[in-house]
Amino acid sequence: MKAHSRSILLERNTSLEGNTVLEGNTVLEGNTLLEIRDLKVSFQGIETVNVLSGISFSIKENETLALVGETGCGKSVVAHAVMNLLPPESRVEGSIEFRGKSLLGMNEKEMAKIRGKEIAIIFQNPSLALNPVYSIGHQLAEPLCVHQKEKKKKALSRAALALKRMGFANFSECMNYYPSWCSGGMNQRFLITASTILNPALLIADEPSKGLDKKCIAELEAELRNLKIERKSALLLISHDLGFVQRLADRIAVMYAGEIVELADPSSLFENPLHPYTRGLLNSLPDKGFIPIPGFSPPLNSLPSGCRFHPRCPLREKRCIQIHPEIKEIGQRAVRCFLYP
Repeated sequence: MKAHSRSILLERNTSLEGNTVLEGNTVLEGNTLLEIRDLKVSFQGIETVNVLSGISFSIKENETLALVGETGCGKSVVAHAVMNLLPPESRVEGSIEFRGKSLLGMNEKEMAKIRGKEIAIIFQNPSLALNPVYSIGHQLAEPLCVHQKEKKKKALSRAALALKRMGFANFSECMNYYPSWCSGGMNQRFLITASTILNPALLIADEPSKGLDKKCIAELEAELRNLKIERKSALLLISHDLGFVQRLADRIAVMYAGEIVELADPSSLFENPLHPYTRGLLNSLPDKGFIPIPGFSPPLNSLPSGCRFHPRCPLREKRCIQIHPEIKEIGQRAVRCFLYP
């Protein structure tokens, strides 16, 4: 596999030495857990669709990195690439390393030992992710039996304790529930319990707040925060909900049309967004008056020349139409825009 030069997105602050990372105005210690370099994903069919174009970032232990952007920008494809769950017709280039080991070089048997145990994912739709045929207790106990070779009785006991720890007052009853009996919010909490029962080092949450009401979102937010505090798990948070990620993330990467256009800590991003697309996203929030971004995201099979955002950008110049901008480091953040030489 081709070796790639180290991207400025791989560390919070490349000028800092060792394993330090920046969180707002504080410096945190931590070892790199997940490192993605120049990740490209395309889907082969009647035509080739380039879904991801050179994605690079890293996540350190006990860090939360959020990927945000409009539907269809490729956020979920990043998650599926890490989990090695892309469809057979996909082609993957670049590098994905977990604890220094290449995930792309692993076969399915090797990946199965990591998936669920060391890296777990909360899928978008919990009602579909949970098996309707089996009880919640069975589905929580299964990974304990598979990965830790627990006897069924002990696994069920540990599953009940996991529900109790997650805050279910009626945890014994919940063991006998089926997904179809429960609300979306409750199924989401069951799915979080299932995803974290083996204490994975990295948890991927793919649109976890989608379809939930305000109360359920607040509960979900508290549970994800507690997981980070109590279990020291790292979190890759994928969402279109900017307010949700602002409260949880240590860093936010903004994606547009298959690439990262800005990366910064939440306070910098929300107080002083650099990329015109990021500004547009923030202006579309309720407290900014719901000002929409003109136009639509380009289809990934028909990307514009130059900057991919230029057809919608109020600040575009001639070179934006002709030349594709590289991502650049601006202080302790990064942006893909010609406004910043």
